Amino acid sequence: MRIIFATGQGGGHFQPLVPFARAAARAGHEVVVAAPGSARGMVERAGFAFHALGEPWDRAAKWAPVFNGNAPGAVHVVQELFIALDARAALPGMLALVHNERPDLIVRETTEFASCVASAHFNVPVVDVGPHLDAAIDTDAGLREIAAPALEQLGPFRLDAPVVTLSPFGDTDAVTRFRHPAGERVDESLIYVSFGSEIRSPDRFRETAYALADVPRRVLMTIGRHVDPDALGPLPANVRVERWVDQGEVMPHAAAMVGHGGSGGTLAALAAGVPIAFLPQFVDGPANAARVEALGAGIIATDVGDAVRRLLAYPSYRAAAERVASEIRGLPPVEDAVDLFSRSAGSAVR
Repeated sequence: MRIIFATGQGGGHFQPLVPFARAAARAGHEVVVAAPGSARGMVERAGFAFHALGEPWDRAAKWAPVFNGNAPGAVHVVQELFIALDARAALPGMLALVHNERPDLIVRETTEFASCVASAHFNVPVVDVGPHLDAAIDTDAGLREIAAPALEQLGPFRLDAPVVTLSPFGDTDAVTRFRHPAGERVDESLIYVSFGSEIRSPDRFRETAYALADVPRRVLMTIGRHVDPDALGPLPANVRVERWVDQGEVMPHAAAMVGHGGSGGTLAALAAGVPIAFLPQFVDGPANAARVEALGAGIIATDVGDAVRRLLAYPSYRAAAERVASEIRGLPPVEDAVDLFSRSAGSAVR
């Protein structure tokens, strides 16, 4: 099969696709990732062929309220940002790609919408990958009802695809769950810090680094592409800064994580049995943090240094995270999703 994996530009949107794309490639299928041009480095580091789509020149300004604590609500985010802004800019490139490549299947994350129009235009079957920790969000009819009026402005569309996820969470039967491919634990030698890929100020990183200066572990902090490492200034000796790391390689060494509650990083930590100190941000961060804290696998921090020391001192947090990891290990392997892809592609009338 020839499969297009379609995603938005952020790591939280792309990373949930990666295990499924790798499974399809291992099975011998042709895989290409279609995403806004600014995602090229992220996609190519993951080892995939990349097709650049258009993106709006004023995206940073339009999205700024979402990332500065003044989120405008789900209707605005879906209709005005994900669709009227991002999908409209990506659509010409997506239509051209689907026309030229004639894929057998499109696999999209559920907040990428240009492929919804292209799939309807060219009658290509679709499978959705849910990027949210709460899988019910990705199967919610309400999300589709919000999206439909904005998609109608772009052309015929389809929002009827089966949904797969790597998350064990969410009260819904309308999703097929697969195992997050977390690695086996190697040691507990570091604290991993990640606040996602969208923060544009160095302040949060600098403050967190100094809060962890006396924690008896190495600290690995990723800052994304928007912050210049030099802007952080001198940092404690135990802190190492990188723009990006492969979380699958980091988690087997993590004693704890510090994060903003993003679905991808939170799930990666839990799948590896790593407890989390949360400084919740953005749209789903507070809800994800509250869920994990209620499970006993994390702390919503007021003092991040104190929270990390508690995670290290009390084994109950690691034990609670391990219980979630055990549940995840009981799910079918992600390779089984390739059979679902084949059935979906084969069911289309072309």
